[in-house]
Amino acid sequence: MAMIDTRYETHEHDVIVVGAGGAGIRAAIEAAEQGLRVALVCKSLLGKAHTVMAEGGIAAAMGNVDPADNWQVHFMDTMKGGKFLNNWRMAQIHAQEAPDRIRELELWGAVFDRTPDGKILQRPFGGHTYRRLCHVGDRTGLEIIRTLQDKAVHTPNIDVFMECTISHLIKNGDEVTAAFGYWRETGKFVLFKAKAVVLATGGIGKAFKVTSNSWEYTGDGHVLAYDVGADLIDMEFVQFHPTGMVWPPGVAGLLVTEAVRGEGGILTNSKGERFMEKYDPARMELSTRDIVAKSIYTEVKEGRGSPHGGVFLDVSHRGADYVKRRLPSMYHQFKELADVDITTGPMEVGPTTHYVMGGVKVDPETAQSTVPGLFAAGEVAGGMHGANRLGGNSLSDLLVFGRRAGMGAATYAKGVASIPAVDEAAVQRAIAEMVEPFERKGENPYTIHQELQMMMQANVGIVRIDADLRKAIEQLKRIQERAKTTSISGSVTYNPGWHLAKDLKTMATISEAVARCALQRTESRGGHTRLDYAEYDPYWSTVNSIVRKNADGSMEVTTAPLPVMPEELKKLFEEEKR
Repeated sequence: MAMIDTRYETHEHDVIVVGAGGAGIRAAIEAAEQGLRVALVCKSLLGKAHTVMAEGGIAAAMGNVDPADNWQVHFMDTMKGGKFLNNWRMAQIHAQEAPDRIRELELWGAVFDRTPDGKILQRPFGGHTYRRLCHVGDRTGLEIIRTLQDKAVHTPNIDVFMECTISHLIKNGDEVTAAFGYWRETGKFVLFKAKAVVLATGGIGKAFKVTSNSWEYTGDGHVLAYDVGADLIDMEFVQFHPTGMVWPPGVAGLLVTEAVRGEGGILTNSKGERFMEKYDPARMELSTRDIVAKSIYTEVKEGRGSPHGGVFLDVSHRGADYVKRRLPSMYHQFKELADVDITTGPMEVGPTTHYVMGGVKVDPETAQSTVPGLFAAGEVAGGMHGANRLGGNSLSDLLVFGRRAGMGAATYAKGVASIPAVDEAAVQRAIAEMVEPFERKGENPYTIHQELQMMMQANVGIVRIDADLRKAIEQLKRIQERAKTTSISGSVTYNPGWHLAKDLKTMATISEAVARCALQRTESRGGHTRLDYAEYDPYWSTVNSIVRKNADGSMEVTTAPLPVMPEELKKLFEEEKR
């Protein structure tokens, strides 16, 4: 084996933002505009983010199409969608501030579809009372990331570091003061020293076999926070988007935007039945994602699925011109990848692992975690969406709380006189952990990753039972031990096996958090369905799940009481019932 260079380069900034999707870029812009020096570090390329996958629209109570819409209705929809496990204050801030974030994007150059009188057009989406989703055809996320990226590169004080994986956070006493990682191209190590760190790393989807997520989504931020003592919240709640592609196999799981249903798409089974009439006759295809996903799962399980194990989604009745104009990406995606013309016939779709509602527990006002100096926003942060996220809320979430995380980190950093010293022993431990796979004989990480994905899909997937969850936890113990003994050949340069060896340990840890929280919650709610506990339980309506790392390295899973909603907000729901 060639000798590995264990030296590392060092960079110093006031604030480090890890992740460059919508939440990360928005946080970086905010901190930089406070006059601070910001490092924006991303695992992939700037602009290559899962924000782009949120194609259907961004939710904000603008009232442009339905004047009766307001933040109170958006707040209630979000709480109801999340089965009231949301942090009420996060849901309130989100509903109140989302319209301002849309107007801000527009000022920065975003070009939204318009109403005839020139206002931003809004479309319906599942779980939203009114037409609330501002959109750019079915390429909304792309327009948002383009706008934010353009703003960021023209904002002074932001240094962008691409294709750099952060593998460890470093603490000085109780505070996070640095992020350690490596350049994916060369394998050389790098240390970013700072006064505050913002995590905006996205989700965990690559722990599952069928997912809309790409290779970056390995739970990095969740585990970075967990490893330095931050609490995670509600990790059992994984959203299976109802509509992913099911054919051909090479693209199974690729997202089919909810905008297809928002524009009138109809779901049918192999008998031609519009089956959502059975499961949610009031909202039909525009029911919440958890209900639609479980409905599709049930139809397939009971033998009424499409030829490739999904159901049919048809929007062709809207007419070819309309479909191509309103859903250009979906038209192109199915034509190119599946040789299906969605203007003339149905597409086959099925549930795909898409989003995790759980994440780093944060303060609603500042986005700070339970560890000083560490902040989180976007999908890596928990609390905002409760048990189930409404479509379109993720984009406004990342703008609202990306901004707040940037503000919170900037305020914190301004209170730190100088960049703190870094624990050199902790850096050396991180380096030793990273080079270990080259120094031993063991398993191929790809083999273990495949087993992890299949096991999570089978035992901790869209429906769960006690025996499967216990089996998953036992298997995860073995997978975690095997992940510690993976063996890599070659050098650190251009070595994807080495990258996976690191990611594998992260995915095994976050998978344990999901499985243990799912075992603990003995009820069905939102994105968590227990066949052996099919109903709501009053007790589980009052607590969130909490995950933290014990001093001995073991995982503790417990609960914490839900924050109490103030009376004036409770009255909104009481008045609605009258």
